Amino acid sequence: MKEFELKMCRAESVDFVNKLPPNVKIELSNKFSYNVGYSKIKTCQGEFKAEIFDKNTPDRFHITVVMKGFFIISDEIPKEKLHVKTYDAMYPFVKAFIANLTANAGIPPVYIPYIDISNQSIYRVEMPGKIKRTEEEE
Repeated sequence: MKEFELKMCRAESVDFVNKLPPNVKIELSNKFSYNVGYSKIKTCQGEFKAEIFDKNTPDRFHITVVMKGFFIISDEIPKEKLHVKTYDAMYPFVKAFIANLTANAGIPPVYIPYIDISNQSIYRVEMPGKIKRTEEEE
């Protein structure tokens, strides 16, 4: 069996505001979050949230997209590794969704940058509420 398989990816929520006058230059800023929830039946759900906004007037231009991916997973892959791999699987869908949304709105497409999360701290919450760092930080 493969380590994981993406079965479905869907947009859960979209908030898009474009109240800028034509031909105005903006400076975009990005925020991303990615979380994975695991079930007992060899599945998990990734939630990718992307926020793009104008640094100077975020109330006049911003995009917030929450996409969920549903995966079949193997028991052999560590959760920290699975976290990174499922993020990498979902990133192209989020990037394409935002690019298409903005292009279809009549503005130049916005392409979100790729962020390599493989070298960043990934925290896991163990029940009842204890936070555990990845094996590199233990």
